[in-house]
Amino acid sequence: MSASGIPVRWRFFSVIFILSFLSYLLRQHFPVAGEFMMQELVISELQMGWIYGAFFWGYLVFQIPGGILGKRFGPRLTLLVAGTIWILTCLLFALLPGRLETSIAGTVALLIAIRVAMGAAHAPIYPVQAASVERWFPVGQWALPNAVSSTGLSLGAALAAPIFTVVILQWGWRASFLVFVPIGFLFFSVWWWYARNSPREHPSMGADELATIEANRTNLTQDVGYGAWRQLLGHRETLLLALAYFTHNFVFYSFATWFFHYLVNVLGFSIIESGMLAAAPWLLGAVAATVGGWVCDTLCGRLGPNLGCRIPAMTGLVGTGLFLYLGLYSPSPYVAVALLSLCYAFTQFAEGSFWSAQIHLAGPYSAPACGLMNTGGSVSGIIVGPLMPFLALKIGWVAALSTGTLVAFLGAVLWLFIRVDRPFQPRSCEDAAAL
Repeated sequence: MSASGIPVRWRFFSVIFILSFLSYLLRQHFPVAGEFMMQELVISELQMGWIYGAFFWGYLVFQIPGGILGKRFGPRLTLLVAGTIWILTCLLFALLPGRLETSIAGTVALLIAIRVAMGAAHAPIYPVQAASVERWFPVGQWALPNAVSSTGLSLGAALAAPIFTVVILQWGWRASFLVFVPIGFLFFSVWWWYARNSPREHPSMGADELATIEANRTNLTQDVGYGAWRQLLGHRETLLLALAYFTHNFVFYSFATWFFHYLVNVLGFSIIESGMLAAAPWLLGAVAATVGGWVCDTLCGRLGPNLGCRIPAMTGLVGTGLFLYLGLYSPSPYVAVALLSLCYAFTQFAEGSFWSAQIHLAGPYSAPACGLMNTGGSVSGIIVGPLMPFLALKIGWVAALSTGTLVAFLGAVLWLFIRVDRPFQPRSCEDAAAL
């Protein structure tokens, strides 16, 4: 315990919480800016869908490499490099579109390229965070910190629409990107100063807290060498988690990408009112994420990791599908917002269970394993960006978004086959080479 009375692990994690908050403040301000960018740059809904989806190409491709780099070089350096790229892409978004290239096709191509780079910069954040949770928190207490990070991202997303609607109306959409340049420099300076790769390296870590963190680890996955991460590509439970996380994020990214647009263009709210209402799902999700993480850790302590992770994950996915359907087909716009907010809250209730399950399974290989799991989730982001406006042109926005109900129910079924009590058992590089 530190002199302040707050465990050092939670003080360290508070910095990661702020990173998660800023990450989604940036990511979720983009759909708000996108409404204004489409008008100024003469971009169609379908073209903007490709621009939205481009983020996930970079995010997808660098999930596993980001996790590998996190294990190889540690969280401290990995996130500093990612942060530098993040700041640069914000600057490029503010300065280049419509100025460097004035044709519509050229502008769209430029925006796609910058979005890919921005996605690559964000890719290591959550795999590296999960590895930090595995290193810094006691065995069986991994769902709550991951869920608290989801609370951070939900709060960042909640504030993005109301804050940046005002910023953009006053100073334009380019200013909304410039804001993140000094904020990014300040945060990553603090990160480099305070963060450490392991609790043993932190100067404030006490012997009692370190003993608590390092207890009960003998039965977990053992670290047999850096190169053993490749064996995760054939690990059944990790692959099933990646598939289940795809179904979870299919609905999550439908909200993240198209909810603001849905409020304005389908439910008929004004830009200002939509900015306020768009915060509702994220605020409710912020609470649900922490509750879900606490429930998962509590159930893991009482029932073991298999049921402890499965029960809240399945509950969250079933609730997601149910409230999505009810919200989309509600005749009242305000009731629809309330029900859709509950839908998002259930995605966040399940969130901590996915990351806790993967950490239980992978142990010291959590960074690449969570990168693999989050690759599955990122594929859904690539699909949802262009798929929803395409389907909306054919069958309407309500029917298009309601496909998420079936996908969420499929995810709940997949959890029946995931065995968190069967951890990854890697062979050493020498043993693997001999086979």
